[in-house]
Amino acid sequence: MKTRTAKPKHDDFSRAVGRSLRRAAKEARRIARMYGTPVYVMKNGKVVAEKP
Repeated sequence: MKTRTAKPKHDDFSRAVGRSLRRAAKEARRIARMYGTPVYVMKNGKVVAEKP
């Protein structure tokens, strides 16, 4: 008889953190667009300013 392995709780937590970070980034881009400020992102290991 096989026992079922429970789904690790940290997996659910990791997904929630990922969703929260994406939502926060979307809101940051929206606010930057509203005020005309650049958004700083990593590209090829460098921090660059982009217009939203």
